[in-house]
Amino acid sequence: MAIEKIGLVTNFNIREKSEAAAKVAAFLSSYPCNIYASELMKEKILRSAVLAEKVKFIPNSTLYRDMDVIIVLGGDGSILSAARYCLSSGIPILGINLGRLGYMAEMEADEIEMLSRLFKEEYRIEERSMLDVSVLRRGKQLVNRASALNDAVISNGSIARMIDLELSEGESFVTTYRADGLILATPTGSTAYSMSAGGPVIDPKMKCICVTPICSHTLAARPIVFSDNAVLSVRNICEREKNLYLTLDGKVNFEIYRGDTVRVRRSDSYTKLIRLKERGFYNTLHSKMNTGI
Repeated sequence: MAIEKIGLVTNFNIREKSEAAAKVAAFLSSYPCNIYASELMKEKILRSAVLAEKVKFIPNSTLYRDMDVIIVLGGDGSILSAARYCLSSGIPILGINLGRLGYMAEMEADEIEMLSRLFKEEYRIEERSMLDVSVLRRGKQLVNRASALNDAVISNGSIARMIDLELSEGESFVTTYRADGLILATPTGSTAYSMSAGGPVIDPKMKCICVTPICSHTLAARPIVFSDNAVLSVRNICEREKNLYLTLDGKVNFEIYRGDTVRVRRSDSYTKLIRLKERGFYNTLHSKMNTGI
């Protein structure tokens, strides 16, 4: 696929990221492509004369709809945000790490020359599964629906108190949890919050959904890995708390009242990540996580 329209996304309020974006734009300007940025960032971008002369401004909705590729300069949180915006269009994302970990990013800030591979078609597109998450009031009325690339987390919000949740798969009861919360993660999200809570590391090529309790108060509670064909339901059976919270990818929040059900299944949509390197999942795991594998 010929790369002609490139969207540039970062936090232009931060000097380091704005300067990195200017370097990317300067490098790309020698290739037959147009570089675009959101009109919402125009005032911030105009502060950098070098960057401003290299980009064209378009509506935010157009940016995430009509590009051939979105280049995100930032950490994993920035890539997760871009993934939500690209959900309907399926535009592939190329991450340049300017964050602490940048596990999903393909490049570091000092590897900009690798962008030339986009125009030589020396890249591949990796599809990552996502979650389709619904909130059903009293288990029946749909009140919210959204997607997540990493995980859906049910917790008590900012106050760390134990809560009670009931997990089912399809029509089958699985178990109840008394814990600080519950994480339902994709293979991509298995190396995020789920791993920190004791969940397994899962190769992103696997097709599954992992359920991991947070600080469970039951010795028998363990992470469970379900097929990605599973339809999981988590019902709020907590009597002590007025409401709980559902958080998607650490960004999107919904209130969950007693009797409400969070239904999670694999989404029909995928996040597409551009890969320029030949390193595999386990090489990335070793270098980013310092696991000693």
